[in-house]
Amino acid sequence: MITTTGLTKVYRDRSRGRDVVALDGVDLHVREGEVYGVIGQSGAGKSSLIRCVNLLERPTSGTVTVDGLDLTALGGGRGPRAGQRLRAARSRIGMVFQHFNLLSSRTVRDNVELPLEILGVQGRERTRKALELLDLVGLADKAGSYPSQLSGGQKQRVGIARALAGDPKVLLSDEATSALDPETTRSILQLLRDLNRELGLTVLLITHEMDVVKQICDSAALMERGRIVESGTLDDLLATPGSELATALFPVSGEASGDDRTVVDITFHGDTAAQPVISQLSRTYNIDISILGAAMDTVGGKQVGRMRIELPGRFEDNVVPIGFLREQGLQVDVAGRPAAGSAAAESQLVKEGAK
Repeated sequence: MITTTGLTKVYRDRSRGRDVVALDGVDLHVREGEVYGVIGQSGAGKSSLIRCVNLLERPTSGTVTVDGLDLTALGGGRGPRAGQRLRAARSRIGMVFQHFNLLSSRTVRDNVELPLEILGVQGRERTRKALELLDLVGLADKAGSYPSQLSGGQKQRVGIARALAGDPKVLLSDEATSALDPETTRSILQLLRDLNRELGLTVLLITHEMDVVKQICDSAALMERGRIVESGTLDDLLATPGSELATALFPVSGEASGDDRTVVDITFHGDTAAQPVISQLSRTYNIDISILGAAMDTVGGKQVGRMRIELPGRFEDNVVPIGFLREQGLQVDVAGRPAAGSAAAESQLVKEGAK
């Protein structure tokens, strides 16, 4: 549904007389009907990315394709027709902003009607559509109120209703919950997920909060310095050795109590989350296991978690127990050892032990 290829955005810093690269060859693919989160720290390029997706910012180079249409090929020429084609394409892309951007002099209903006015929808139909959208976001009783009379969460619901006015196939969310308290954030995220399911919307959201990704995203990408350094479905990321996103989503900590100890990070997802594998490991190999840290949550309706444990003995002494954990379908990473190197070393040690 959304694809960017080699997307680059360079800004000119006139005060310092140099160029600033906000996006550096970004390749992104968002499938139809999914909720896709782009996460990163301030300055990573997230806002530039989402503004380039709907061409509020025109990319320096690269392409943006939404629903099979190359937006970067629109609006580049002169004359009214070029602009009309781009405006028509944008009407199929809804945008929700961090600071709501509501007009204080207009009622809630009038704010939702604004994009319909721009699209040329006539009065009665415009009002009908606005009231229908306000009911959809749970604000039917606030149609005659003004933004100053609403809470932050209610203002964001108005912003979402306004973004849906053009019957978009894609909804973009630019830090839509970062100005809200935790409880309101959860309700807005649930609304976005409900709209995704009920309307078949494809949702692309940017955030710096891992909890947002955990609560509603199907897939995610990590941005650093204008580049996407890691991306995939949450299930795939959790099953990827050394995944930065998986580690950030479920952080665990704890240091080995001595040099003759092995620290292992275990990721549980799917059916493995409900299995008593740690107690089985302890009984099977008659070893004492220390749990250094654990994090468990629900992602996409599935229980997912990570645990850091300490095994007695060095790595070479624990190849078989670690192999047992992997045989149970768990993602296992040995702290302090490269994932590929650990797997190769374990394979060789298991072969030697079998001789």
